[in-house]
Amino acid sequence: MIEFEEYKTKLNGLMPQLDTIRDGMKLDAARSEIKELEARTAADGFWNDAANATKVQQQMKRLQDKCDTYDRLTKQWEDLYTLCDMALEENDESLLPELTEDFEKFSAKLEEVRLGTLLTGEYDANNAILTFHAGAGGTEAMDWTGMLYRMYTRWAERHGYTYKLLDWLDGEEAGVKSATIKIEGENAYGYLKSEHGVHRLVRVSPFDASGRRHTSFAALEVMPEITDTGEIELRDEDIKMDVYRASGAGGQKVNKTSSAVRLTHIPTGIVVSSQVERSHFQNLENCKEMLRARLAEIKEREHLEKIEDIKGVQMKIEWGSQIRSYVFMPYTLAKDHRTGYENGNIGNVMDGDIDGFINAFLSMKA
Repeated sequence: MIEFEEYKTKLNGLMPQLDTIRDGMKLDAARSEIKELEARTAADGFWNDAANATKVQQQMKRLQDKCDTYDRLTKQWEDLYTLCDMALEENDESLLPELTEDFEKFSAKLEEVRLGTLLTGEYDANNAILTFHAGAGGTEAMDWTGMLYRMYTRWAERHGYTYKLLDWLDGEEAGVKSATIKIEGENAYGYLKSEHGVHRLVRVSPFDASGRRHTSFAALEVMPEITDTGEIELRDEDIKMDVYRASGAGGQKVNKTSSAVRLTHIPTGIVVSSQVERSHFQNLENCKEMLRARLAEIKEREHLEKIEDIKGVQMKIEWGSQIRSYVFMPYTLAKDHRTGYENGNIGNVMDGDIDGFINAFLSMKA
């Protein structure tokens, strides 16, 4: 029964982490704010302003979710400790497998929540806008870009996040030339900003009749969604707009009308486009949303206060600039070149199991 005593010691050792998480999440302040917001919702005339009411409700939900997450953690800790005591009192070793499995799940969740408390950047709590670009490698690179698109949408689904397609340009023979999606959920940008960079693929290409090994590249840009339009001001005189007919195969991803929109931000030279909506106005809103996000990401990265001083940074989507490599042949391995973190189960990685890479990056930064 010594194993149960050891688990009790481990659980006691995790108590300081729970205290640190509570402080990091600022739960006392969160619970006070929830009460204040609840009082506001009960005030006369509150529901007359629909936009403000929605904003208040969303903030209440974010705060309540934060409190619920911590409450679930403490409940799990208490249940595990009770299980240890029960096993010791009844001298029941059959409870060990259950304890071992539940302790591993608890430890993983504790670490995930702990890393979440490190997300204290200005935009970390925001939704994330991801833009994919095919790089060197032709058709193989476009196919790789499509694989990355799938990987991140699977990651979003694993975490209960939702995603919305903002722009899509088909590859010439297969895959994707470029695409932009918005991933919606608490701390989506905080977690995904570590994925910004060039991703390298090594595999035997299905597009090579000779069965040779190919190296391909795709770039991922990660930007925060800016919900307060006053935070990043877009002046009419700084924007050039072009309207054109959408290209690509059409169908679900691309509309077939002349409503595609391209915006050029003159001070920075940044260009964004959207062609997935049937309405010109919807595509225009998508473009403005992407442009604000890109300017905010650059502002945060370069610690600049004035949009006029921001200059876009071009990533070279080629050898030597990658943040991570995904090898399918002659062995299987995904390796992050910044943290050294590796995962040999490439199938799981491509199905969205990238939390290890994200957590390793956050830990390194911490």
